[in-house]
Amino acid sequence: MHNPELASRQLLALALQLAARRDAVLQAWRTAVQADPTLTTASSLPRSQFNDHIPGLLEAFEARVKTWPRRESAASGARRKDAAASHGLQRWQQGYHLREVTREWGHLQLCLADELTDYFQAHADLDPVVMPAAWRALAELCGQGVSESATQYFQIQQEEAAGHVREVERHLAEVRELGSSRVELFRQAAHDLRGNVGVVRNATAGLVRDEVPEPMRDDLLRLLQRSVSSLHGLLDEVLDLSRLEAGQEARAVQAIDAGVVLTDLVEQLRPLASERGLYLRADGPSAMQVQGDGPKIRRIVQNLVMNGVKYTRAGGVTVSWGDSRNNDARRWMVCVQDTGPGFDGRAGSPMAEVLKDATVESREVDAHAPQGAPGRAPAEPRQPVRVAGPAVDEKRGEGIGLSIVKRLCELLDASVELESLPGAGTTFRIVLPRRYDAG
Repeated sequence: MHNPELASRQLLALALQLAARRDAVLQAWRTAVQADPTLTTASSLPRSQFNDHIPGLLEAFEARVKTWPRRESAASGARRKDAAASHGLQRWQQGYHLREVTREWGHLQLCLADELTDYFQAHADLDPVVMPAAWRALAELCGQGVSESATQYFQIQQEEAAGHVREVERHLAEVRELGSSRVELFRQAAHDLRGNVGVVRNATAGLVRDEVPEPMRDDLLRLLQRSVSSLHGLLDEVLDLSRLEAGQEARAVQAIDAGVVLTDLVEQLRPLASERGLYLRADGPSAMQVQGDGPKIRRIVQNLVMNGVKYTRAGGVTVSWGDSRNNDARRWMVCVQDTGPGFDGRAGSPMAEVLKDATVESREVDAHAPQGAPGRAPAEPRQPVRVAGPAVDEKRGEGIGLSIVKRLCELLDASVELESLPGAGTTFRIVLPRRYDAG
């Protein structure tokens, strides 16, 4: 016959026994989980991380047995619910699959069921309501534990999925923006090509006319020669950029003498500057041993020199090289400085956007690349593009050469600094690694 006072005392004794056996229950649970061939994640966790919030949940179970048949306090129920949810979150962070979480709860339920069965068999005089109350408390514990753990697990997965969606949307927006900038770049190239073709057509039309005087014919021939040369150079730039955009360029790193490479380049380009009444100077050590891709370094500097010569009306261009400005022993620097008109480098200007787009891409490559990846130079934060000055008129076609420079710099793990003032010229600084990791 049921005796409420006796049942209350016996439930209290059962709760105290469960509290005394808590460590044994946790050990039995861990052993059962480790013996389960479908559960592999738990074996790599230390005891404290494996137990996680379960000791607190067992304490809540003991308290529930102790207080039966009184209603559980709202604070106690909330604590148990929060502990179960936190357990689900912790397991997700530890790399568990949902199936592993629910199977762990199943093993815990069986371990507690064994404890209750042993206690019942050792106490034949229990009040008839004691064990049903204990079984009900166990069902509440495990049912709520599975529910809250699974709910928390799915909520985290949904948040992670939403984050992936946002990331994909951001990348799609960047791809669309990059596509638009490339379309504009090649549109400018087409505009320049059309302009040069128009000059060639007009010059040719003049040359075939018999009545054209000889001095004018000579002028037309010189104009035709310059236009054809300009067309050839522009087509080369478009092809270079196309190869770089398609990933068809690879760097070939070897030991080079940067002083010899750059001195030879300046000597080869000096007649071009002289034809325009400009100087082209070299300023740097005659010998400078570094690692790098000599032909690509030449292409970078040549593009910048040609750009400077093209738009400089008086003065000239200086190519200098040496240590980086912050005395970083891992880097060296080559500068191309002209006395030309400068250009608008403010945010939003075409020239600044060409450099900004490529610099952002270069930063993202560094951010996602594993440290110490084969073939990469020692990491260095990319230098910001530094520009100054109000708007000035920019020439069509500059963007192609600078895009080539930036793509080549990315290929060589180099960074670009830019300073320009209207009327005071432009300076490009290319900062390169002195050596590369063996690939």
